[in-house]
Amino acid sequence: MSEGKENYKEDDEQTPPPREFSWMPSGCSALADGEYDAIVLGTGLTECIISGLLSVQGKRVLHLDRNNYYGADTASLSLQNLYQKFEKGSAPAAMGPSRDWNVDLVPKFIMACGKLVKILLHTKVTRYLEFKSVDGSYVFKDGKVQKVPATPSEALNSSLMGFFEKRSFRNFLIFLQNYDKTKPSTYLNGKSLDQVSTKQMFEYYSLTPNTQAFTGHAMALERDDDYLEQPAAATAEAIQLYAFSLERYGKSPYIYPLYGLGSLPEGFSRLCAIHGGTFMLNKGIDEILFDADGKAWGVKAENEVAKASIIVGDPSYFSSSKTRVSGRVVRSICILDHPIPGTDNAESVQIIIPANQVRRRNDIYVCMVSFAHNVASNGKYIAIVSTTVETSNPIQELAPGFNLLGNISERFDSVTDLYEPLANGRDDNCYISKTT
Repeated sequence: MSEGKENYKEDDEQTPPPREFSWMPSGCSALADGEYDAIVLGTGLTECIISGLLSVQGKRVLHLDRNNYYGADTASLSLQNLYQKFEKGSAPAAMGPSRDWNVDLVPKFIMACGKLVKILLHTKVTRYLEFKSVDGSYVFKDGKVQKVPATPSEALNSSLMGFFEKRSFRNFLIFLQNYDKTKPSTYLNGKSLDQVSTKQMFEYYSLTPNTQAFTGHAMALERDDDYLEQPAAATAEAIQLYAFSLERYGKSPYIYPLYGLGSLPEGFSRLCAIHGGTFMLNKGIDEILFDADGKAWGVKAENEVAKASIIVGDPSYFSSSKTRVSGRVVRSICILDHPIPGTDNAESVQIIIPANQVRRRNDIYVCMVSFAHNVASNGKYIAIVSTTVETSNPIQELAPGFNLLGNISERFDSVTDLYEPLANGRDDNCYISKTT
């Protein structure tokens, strides 16, 4: 009996006493280690990239998420979790094992030569991921799905344009291939593209409104036509990026991670953890703490408090007084048992429906992946149709996208408010991301 007591005392003496901090509110204890350089709230892709980059720079990072999984609104869910999220009961056995599915809540293809790929390479997060090129990039025109030309040779063979316009478009692409803002000899009629509008650039090469539409929306990935009156430099850079990315893989300019987009935040989370970051899933917060000057200095979860110089997070963790609704997006996750008609049996594809083809202000997007990317059971396909909401009947706005898909086995619809911060964070230490 006495021996047991002695052992108990020895074990008790080995437990370090809780750390005490002069700033700790009365009755509270430290959350994790208590003091950090940054506290990150939510494990969406943006938040995970930030926490990963901060930790690589030697910053002490505490990363919290109210959910028990990584990804937040950019997570990839198993089939059963997808049915539960949309309150549809149990997944049918005909869909195959739930574990075979990794369904993205938010669609996103990655430009092969884009900034995200550069970040992945720079941070070496590619060690934890495997990518596969997307089979095709298409645009909807005159009631048909057609491949987007991105090289001078493809322009001459494209069915999107008439014979004479093909030559004009080919000359336009050659101009963009050679354009360099540091070399006046490559300028447009003696002017840099910062000095002319996108509309003026298109008109110089006699591109018709339809060709302007698929160039601006399917290649430069503009969502509406506001870009036409803006300097052409940004549009030219976006088209150059599209063409360079296409050259890398040949089929399309896009790549996509095996096992879904949810693997991206997990990869950056692993990077953060390797460099000393602290992660706590299933750990929400009750409030963000501010000093008398209105600057955030920490977070509180029940009676636990952590302190940091900056608070980073998605809008859902902050007061509504610090964000505003910038719009709404409607998405529909569609389960198919066949590829999309008219895409040459592609196992993955992006189709853009330009607004002018369906009398809208904003484009409609169709992104499809499949079992080939380890996100669905064998023979199954996942197409996500999405657009910016313009009317009081958001789901109906997706009808042009649904019409391209053929028979739909199951559909999961959602309408989401998009939030953006009212300030840049320098005055209150709250660095808030935009809703994706």
